[in-house]
Amino acid sequence: MSARTTVVIVTRDRARELDRTLAELSTLEPKPPVVVLDNASCDDTAAVASSYPQVRLIKLPHNLGAAARNLGVRVAGTPYVAFSDDDSWWAPDALSEAERIFGEYPRVGLLAARTLVGPECREDPVTPEMADSPLGRPRNAPGPLVLGFLACSAIVRREAYLEVGGFSPLLHFGAEEQLLSYDLAARGWDLCYVEDLRAHHHPSRSRPPSSWRRRAEARNRLLIAVLRRPWREVLRTARTAPSAMLGALPRLPRAVRERRVLPTPVEHQARTLEGTAKCPASPS
Repeated sequence: MSARTTVVIVTRDRARELDRTLAELSTLEPKPPVVVLDNASCDDTAAVASSYPQVRLIKLPHNLGAAARNLGVRVAGTPYVAFSDDDSWWAPDALSEAERIFGEYPRVGLLAARTLVGPECREDPVTPEMADSPLGRPRNAPGPLVLGFLACSAIVRREAYLEVGGFSPLLHFGAEEQLLSYDLAARGWDLCYVEDLRAHHHPSRSRPPSSWRRRAEARNRLLIAVLRRPWREVLRTARTAPSAMLGALPRLPRAVRERRVLPTPVEHQARTLEGTAKCPASPS
């Protein structure tokens, strides 16, 4: 039986981690095709990716950030696409179970998996938040509705992803999942957390400083508010993190040009999540 899911990985200068991830993915049956987007690495990333026969390597001349995944989805020849990071991989039964769920629930556009961190398989803190989502679980959905996910452990319906344009190049990295979640929900696609789907994440030691990550996420949350939220929410976001304005300023004109306010039901979902103590709308 041929695989119906392609695994898409974006990586940069993490050849050792990528090698382990590809080795883990190569044990899956059926063996999924893998697309590796090399975001202008300077190490042995290309050589590592090329050593696996099921991998299609696309070397990019510049670092496109999270939006590099869009090219991987476009070249995928399968109806579903599973995202992995270069330090994460899928449990043996996850992809086949996701294919079954997508077949049973035609309005589901994205499945968020249970993320198990490290060799001890502890749950990522976002996992219980999604499991307890205040958006509830409709009878025609495979799990609780969510408005956010972790990109290292999500599987998308390719049709839905391409319909909304994928990850925004404007954001580069940081909170990019939130905008994609908004756009999928705005087009009527369900996003669901499914506990039986499992992904393993062994975070790389080669990571940007946490201070850089916080600044990028604050900047992007402000940009996302400009792109999709009412102006009162833009002002609230700006007041919450005034330092984000400086980082967002060069990108604001484009954000205003691309502004499309969320439909009322999706805006209500976003405000519901923001009004709860546990909010899966913006995982870290």
